[in-house]
Amino acid sequence: MGWVTTRLDFLVNWARSNSLWPMPFNTACCAIEFMATWASRFDAARFGIEWLRFSPRQADVLICSGRLPLKLAPVIRCIYDQMPQPKWVIAMGACASTGGVFDTYAMVQGIDLVVPVDVYVPGCPPRPEGLIYGILLLQKKVRSETMGDPSLREEHPIKRGRLRIPPQLLDELAEPFGNSIHQTRSG
Repeated sequence: MGWVTTRLDFLVNWARSNSLWPMPFNTACCAIEFMATWASRFDAARFGIEWLRFSPRQADVLICSGRLPLKLAPVIRCIYDQMPQPKWVIAMGACASTGGVFDTYAMVQGIDLVVPVDVYVPGCPPRPEGLIYGILLLQKKVRSETMGDPSLREEHPIKRGRLRIPPQLLDELAEPFGNSIHQTRSG
């Protein structure tokens, strides 16, 4: 990489990292902590992630907080596919990261089965400080990207209504204790 390309990478990544436009996907108790992050006490706007967008065409960060039912998995994938490049995903809370305490057949055991995740924010629910730290980690990740890496912006589109992994594998991962059809994992 030459000096000009390195300086251009620095300038573009600095602008991107300080003007992230998040789209919230709040489904449970993590939504309250998400709202508190943008309130006056914590004020996430000072980190350059001020404007909440409720249209996927205007957002570049998808913040998924709370549990994700299997019925909503194709919806969140559709929202992710509609977001323009470059785009990033933050999984906020234990339910979004791993399924949390909802180890049932109706819940996705982590949104990384549906969309690729860049930053995981742990907690049940995580405090606003945790989400702010996750935002800072995402900004650090954005600043370290380079335009010379073609794999960063590869799209992996899937057909509408599908998940990121095959349904048979999702059945094994999302239903560790069985459901009304299968009584065991090997069923």
